[in-house]
Amino acid sequence: MRALFEKVKRLHKRCNWSFIFGVGFFIAVIISLTKSTFWISDWLVEHQDAQLKKLTVLGQPYYSSEQEIISAIKRVDLSSYFELDVKAVQQSVMSLPWVASVSVRKQWPDQLHVYVVEHQPVAIWNSDLLLNEEGEVFQAPNESLTNKLPQLYGPEGSETEAWHTFLQLKAMLEVNQFHLVSLALSERFAWQLWLDNGMRLNLGREEKAKRVQRFIDVYPQMQRPEGALIDAIDLRYDTGLAVSWKYPQVEAQQNKSKA
Repeated sequence: MRALFEKVKRLHKRCNWSFIFGVGFFIAVIISLTKSTFWISDWLVEHQDAQLKKLTVLGQPYYSSEQEIISAIKRVDLSSYFELDVKAVQQSVMSLPWVASVSVRKQWPDQLHVYVVEHQPVAIWNSDLLLNEEGEVFQAPNESLTNKLPQLYGPEGSETEAWHTFLQLKAMLEVNQFHLVSLALSERFAWQLWLDNGMRLNLGREEKAKRVQRFIDVYPQMQRPEGALIDAIDLRYDTGLAVSWKYPQVEAQQNKSKA
C-alpha cells in the first residue's frame, strides 16, 4: 500500500497541472462560444422579420417639411429592422434640395432615428443658385427664402473666394456706414461691388481691400455737381479715382419726352 502511494506521488510530481488546466479552460471556452453561436443564430432566425415601428426625425429643418423628409425615408424598404439599408435612407434624404447632411441610426428593437442638417443660405449665386455659410454652392427653390440675400456673381469654382471676399469688404464698408449688397468677379478676375444706394465700385484685380479703403477715405471729401448722384467709381488707379455721375431728374424728363 505504501509502495502504491509513493508511485501516485511520483506521478503527481511529473504532471504539468498548469498545462492541463490551461487546455481544459481553452476547451471550455470553445464549447461555450460554439453554444453561444448556435444560440445567436437561432435567435436571429427567430427575429429576422422584426419590423420598424417608430421613426424619429431629429434636427431643426426649416426649409424641408417633416412630411418631405418622411416621404424620402419611406422610399426605402423599411419592412425589416435587420435588412434595412441605412446608407440608402441617408442617400434618399440627401436628395432633398435643402439637406446638407444626414445621420441615420437604428435603435433596437424597432426604432429608426434620422438626424437632418440643412444648408443655411447666405447669398444668391449667379442669379439661380445659392451659397451656404461655407461658401459652397447648392440648388434649392428661391421662393422658400424669407430674407433678402446678397447677390454674388463669378465663374464656376470661384464661389468660396467670392463669399469670403464679400464678407471682408462688407465688414470694412459697414464700419463706415456703407452697405454692400452685391459683388461680381469677372472671367478675368476683376472685382466690382454694388452698394445699397446703387453706387458701383470698380476695384480691378489687385489690392481689393486697399482700394476700398481709398474709397472710404475720399468719399466724404467729394464735391457733387448740382442734381447729380454717383453712378460708379473707378478705383483701378495707383492713386486717385474716377467718378461717373448720373442725373435722375434729367433722365426722368428725357423718358417723359420719349413717351
